[in-house]
Amino acid sequence: MYNFNVRVYGLLINEKGQILLSDEEEYGFRFSKFPGGGLEYGEGLIDALKREFIEECNTEVEVLEHFYTTDFFIKSVFNESQVISVYYIVKPISELVLNFKENIFDFDEEGDLLQAFRWKEVTALEIEDVTFPTDQKVIELLKNKWQKDR
Repeated sequence: MYNFNVRVYGLLINEKGQILLSDEEEYGFRFSKFPGGGLEYGEGLIDALKREFIEECNTEVEVLEHFYTTDFFIKSVFNESQVISVYYIVKPISELVLNFKENIFDFDEEGDLLQAFRWKEVTALEIEDVTFPTDQKVIELLKNKWQKDR
């Protein structure tokens, strides 16, 4: 039997041309990614993404368009599942009220599950700014699209 892990992420770019990144630590493992997470049973992609933004960022988002879906094999670093990630361009419905950080992994609290948010210029994004291969692919695609659209 093969297990699939379906994930959904939001690419939120502000009026300054910066994208929102999430720095996280789970039980000592640190990683940086785009805001979002896993589908719960019975949930659709859009509903899951909206729920994730409410849970993680305390804000509702409007999903504007599909950006990318994983098109290569990627095994989860957390378990024995195959990860399929779907990315959407989103915009907040209301102002984001988060304690934005300047530095990576600058957590306010302590514990087993930590999260902090920071902005990064899309033009300055590097593959190394995120941990997982699918997010790294998205950075490549995003930078190419950004350069063509400007």
